[in-house]
Amino acid sequence: MMTSASDQRSPPYYAVIFSSQRKTGTGLSSDGDDGYDAAAARMAELSRQTPGFLGMEHARSEDGFAITVCYWDSPSAIAEWKANAEHQDAQARGKTNWYEYYNVRIATVTRAYTSPADKGES
Repeated sequence: MMTSASDQRSPPYYAVIFSSQRKTGTGLSSDGDDGYDAAAARMAELSRQTPGFLGMEHARSEDGFAITVCYWDSPSAIAEWKANAEHQDAQARGKTNWYEYYNVRIATVTRAYTSPADKGES
């Protein structure tokens, strides 16, 4: 799911790649009552409100593995997002309640292209 137009921006720009494995078992339910779904929705909303946000893509497998990529226009925008108090609270909850493990990678996008089908061309 792309939430903004990073594919329409010319590089360079930046990608924060967050991959995670959800915990299974005690305390977690399939209907999200552990607060994860609400927190994830809030983080998506909050990131869109942060200056420098360009877009987001997210995928999750049935076994709880997920990758979220957020695109930003600068390292300072990424730093502002990381310093956001609500985001820090969600990070702390993730470490203790939601994730078996996670990885964060920050990359510079130096080249990007889109297939003609994605642009409505034939």
